[in-house]
Amino acid sequence: MWRKKMKNKEFPEDIKDYLVPSPSGRMFYRCLSCKNQFSIENLLYVCPECGGVLLLYLENPLLEKIDGKRWRKIFDYRKILNLLPLSGIFLFYEFIAPVIPLSHIIYLGEGHTPIVNASKRLKDIVGLEFFFKYEGLNPSASFKDRGMACALSYINYLSKEKGKKIIAICASTGDTSASAALYSSYLSEDIRSAVILPEGKVTPEQLSQPLGHGAKVLEVPGVFDDCMKIVEYLSERYDVALLNSKNSWRILGQESFSYEIAQQFSYDMKGKAVVVPIGNAGNITAIMNGFLKFYKAGIIDELPKIIGVQSDHADPVFRYYMQKEGKRRFQPVKVRPSVAQAAMIGNPVSMPRVIELVKEYDEICGEKRFFVVQVKEQEIMDCMIIANRNGNIVCTQGGESLAGLIRAKEKGYIGKSEIAILNSTAHMLKFVSFQRMYFEDRFPDEYEVRPKEELKNFPIKIRPKRDKEKDYEGFIKECAEKIAEILSLS
Repeated sequence: MWRKKMKNKEFPEDIKDYLVPSPSGRMFYRCLSCKNQFSIENLLYVCPECGGVLLLYLENPLLEKIDGKRWRKIFDYRKILNLLPLSGIFLFYEFIAPVIPLSHIIYLGEGHTPIVNASKRLKDIVGLEFFFKYEGLNPSASFKDRGMACALSYINYLSKEKGKKIIAICASTGDTSASAALYSSYLSEDIRSAVILPEGKVTPEQLSQPLGHGAKVLEVPGVFDDCMKIVEYLSERYDVALLNSKNSWRILGQESFSYEIAQQFSYDMKGKAVVVPIGNAGNITAIMNGFLKFYKAGIIDELPKIIGVQSDHADPVFRYYMQKEGKRRFQPVKVRPSVAQAAMIGNPVSMPRVIELVKEYDEICGEKRFFVVQVKEQEIMDCMIIANRNGNIVCTQGGESLAGLIRAKEKGYIGKSEIAILNSTAHMLKFVSFQRMYFEDRFPDEYEVRPKEELKNFPIKIRPKRDKEKDYEGFIKECAEKIAEILSLS
């Protein structure tokens, strides 16, 4: 049916044959340490030879055959096809995982989140033009759905091809578990999910998601890094599918964030800066790799600045890049409690990917375009409340991005004439408990957060003297008059 539709004269001749893709090219794992390559026939998370971190690489003649101008046209026309497998992140099929048949691709509504211009008042506060990319509008209300759509599509493909049932497992501070449970439950006949959470470190709203999707939820005393070690132990010894960002298929899906930004800005990345919180370092890795792929294919002519943000309660990447170049040595840190829970990671799994890609990114640019800034917990919460107070929907990680933008501007990493795109990674409703703690001044001392009086907000209770049952009209009048007084109505 779709092949037939492509013969319609409405589609330009030079792209008709590419709008609905077929599997093509070759993909393989490559170890960042020993440089060995491995087949994708089995799920690998670390190098079987040396234990190093893996990245997925793609060899596809189409990437050289088609020029950047035609790719832009393919992506723009592909949006009107209304073909479900290509409706989400796989709109950019050839740049993500073109070995997966369209019939095995999972689409639950992920991707193509809007970029929303920050309100005028908020831009005046910061002093430059910027946008939020609202990742909270993904199905499980966070950016993690991009990676899960790719990882679970590939696992679905393996499951169908090999006819085996799979247990998918992940460590999480909330968003990963919600996303993994959602996508696994969609394939519940063949895939079961289990999530390992740090006890007491996940908001009630986030905890409710994997429970609602039927996952086995296991709480461990400690922090995310402890949970990650347990998951790594299990994946090395048992037949499970690990769904954290150590899974390279997750990184591929998250590259779509970059592709969408490019398309949303008409592929013009000149003078742009993308601000991203750093947690396990998978997302910032994906974003860099995505822009690099589009640049090498000629789809964009310039690479944007990338500004990573970390709280001073969990800042190993910041500390690494503060060291003198040539003498840098990565050291994990012991994390302290953070409102940006997804970023509360002291030993990011994807750090080797960051180091590798930052070097390539800056070399291609011919100058430094990757920066890391450090912000305080107080600044994260203030920025979340201020952004939401001024008409934007921002989670704590989005607050971290906004605080990072302000810090980057102070440091001179971004100029007044540049345009920033901030990653608001999840929906703010996942973090309403932090907002409540802020308003009520109930943050434990270790968070180092105290509310600003002008940002507090509480419901005002109206207590009429008239009895609603005996004098309803009087009750309405008294309530209305009290409200008019409070609102200074004339």
